[in-house]
Amino acid sequence: MAEEKQNIPEEKHVPLEEMFGKLEEVIGKLEGEDVNLEESFRLYKEGMTLLKKCNAAIDTVEKKVLVLDEDGSTHEL
Repeated sequence: MAEEKQNIPEEKHVPLEEMFGKLEEVIGKLEGEDVNLEESFRLYKEGMTLLKKCNAAIDTVEKKVLVLDEDGSTHEL
């Protein structure tokens, strides 16, 4: 199987949904019966990279979440 170019979004602000979609594609390929060992390792590495990017994006969003106080004012966590 010819080595494919990694489809990991390299842009800084890739939507989280898009990264999840790519991660699902990688998982689907890994679950396929026609994947050889070398391709499995490449897909695993691609998936782990995507997972790290997803975690970083989620962490960024969590830090920006605003808390609503009892008096109606907001502040960041």
